[in-house]
This record gives sequence, structure tokens and C-alpha cells, in this order.
Amino acid sequence: MADFNQLIKNWYRQNKRNLPWRHTKDPFKIWLSEIILQQTKVEQGLSYYLKFTNRFETVEDLAITSEQEVLNLWQGLGYYSRARNLHFTAKTVVNVYKGRFPETYTELMKLKGIGSYTAAAIASFCFDESVAVVDGNVYRVLSRVFDLEIAIDSTEGKKYFFELAQNLIDQEEPALFNQAIMEFGALQCVPKNPNCEMCPLDSICLSKANGTWTNRPVKSKKTLVKHRFFHFLIFQKDQTTYLQKRSEKDIWQNLFQFPLIETEENLEMNDFEKYSLSPPNKISAEIVHVLSHQKIHARFYHFNQLPTNIDSDWIPVSMAEIQDFPIPRLIDRYLETESY
Repeated sequence: MADFNQLIKNWYRQNKRNLPWRHTKDPFKIWLSEIILQQTKVEQGLSYYLKFTNRFETVEDLAITSEQEVLNLWQGLGYYSRARNLHFTAKTVVNVYKGRFPETYTELMKLKGIGSYTAAAIASFCFDESVAVVDGNVYRVLSRVFDLEIAIDSTEGKKYFFELAQNLIDQEEPALFNQAIMEFGALQCVPKNPNCEMCPLDSICLSKANGTWTNRPVKSKKTLVKHRFFHFLIFQKDQTTYLQKRSEKDIWQNLFQFPLIETEENLEMNDFEKYSLSPPNKISAEIVHVLSHQKIHARFYHFNQLPTNIDSDWIPVSMAEIQDFPIPRLIDRYLETESY
């Protein structure tokens, strides 16, 4: 274990990326970076981190803004529940904790949107608490180095890997160790085609010795993907169209979209009569938008007139105003290809 600690820290000192959140112990900025980087690559998350820190200098600044502004700034990053939780937790820190983040792993876990990984990151990076971070990179490194067959997505596996990481963590430099093992998984011990011949852990990696590294980590469950068919209705006359807000507890909650018909399969031209609609003037090609457990099959239907029956939650806007509303990246990307 001593060899593992020293080797991985030495590697990190020589190979770590120069990232802005590594030059601060401000829990607000560390928290922002960790929430943004959940299920997001560093290359994409960096621009959002800079956008948020330029707009909000403190947690108080974030707390007093509107949720719509937070969603606007978050647009394109996906998993919008993270943005809503971000805003909610900022208000909690200000109103309950008087603007100071809790300083322990246990207290941090009480905040909405902060799980064990994020709590461990904040606690160790900001307050030097010796608590291990365990993310996808850490699972991969540990499962390969120690050649572990236990499934990382099982209750038993999650407990085992956390305890293993906790036993390995450098008690004197917990932040350095946590940063090192995560960075090692991100840059060196990558999922596919890792350069094992140039790996500093080559001499102690059991899965390399046993020829099992391609089967590590082990997962027991297959993700079931739900297919959904979204039909967006773009009514347009004299640069006026309609948007509606997604209020249900579903993907894109509180974002705005064109009026939507969701079905279990694609619509045919004669299906529009069932919805009291005349046939559209233009239909887009299908756009497939992949989420973690869902696959959205979307089409956009253009109508050169406004509907006679308008739902109460539809909001009239000009086409030029659409970008003032937080909209899903799927719609944003489609609008980028259209000229109005």
C-alpha cells in the first residue's frame, strides 16, 4: 500500500492538468467544479466552471439569483437536476449555514445534490479530512491494480471499494492522494487501450500480471434503455411561436420547449387529425438524443400558422426571444441548423 501511495502521488506531481479548481481551497468553487463535472468531461465542464465563477463570486451571489438564470447558464450541459439542486443548495448554505459550507463529510452529505463522492471531495480538498473519493476512475484503478472481481454496481461492491480506498488514503495528504488517484484513472488507467507498458504501477498491478485488466471493473447490471418519441410542434406566423414550460418531474424539468406530443412510436401524417391539427408544412429528420437511461427520438413539425386551440400553459414568444429561455440542448442544436 505504501508503494501504491508513493507511486501514484509521484505520477500526479509530474502529470496533473493545470485546472483552476486545483488552485483554491474555497469550498464554493470546489463544490461548483464537482457538481459541473458529474457525468461531464473536463474539457466541456471547464468552460461552464469559468462561466459560473465569473458570474457568481460567492455562494451568496448564486443564492439570490433566479433559477431561470441558473438554468440558462447551465444550458447545454445536460442533467438539469444538477442545476436545480445547485441553486437549492446555495440557498440552504446561505439561509441555514450563514453562508459557510459545512466542514465535515457527514455534514456535507446532508446538502441536496451532494452524495458521498462530492462530500468526500469537498471535505478532503478544502478541509483536509481523510475521507476517500470513489468515482468511476477510482473504481477502475483499484479494480485493476488489485484485480478485483467484485461488481462495482452492487451494494457489497460499493462498500468494499470505499473501505479499500479509505484504507489506502494518505492520512497526511488526503487531498493530494484523492486528486492523484482520480487523475490517474482519467489520464493513465483509461477504460480502453491504457498504456500499461508506460504505467508507473506496472510492477504492482495484479490484473496486468494476470491478463485480466480488460475485464476490470466488473459490473453486474445492464442498463435498460427506455425509448421515447418526442414530436415538437413549431407554430410560426410573423416571427411569433409558442413555448411551454416542462413542470413535471421528468427530464428537463423547468426548461422550456416547443409544444410537445409524446407517443410510443413515430407519428404518421394521418395521425395529426387525432390531435386536431392540420398536416405540417415541414418535418425534420429524426434526431436521436441519448441520455443515461433514455433514448429520445425527436422530430420537429413546422406549421406556417398559429393553432386555433391554444393550451393555457403555452407562452407566445418571438423566434428571436427563444434563446432568452433555458431550453434543452436537443432543441438548441436543432435551432442552430435552422434559419428564421
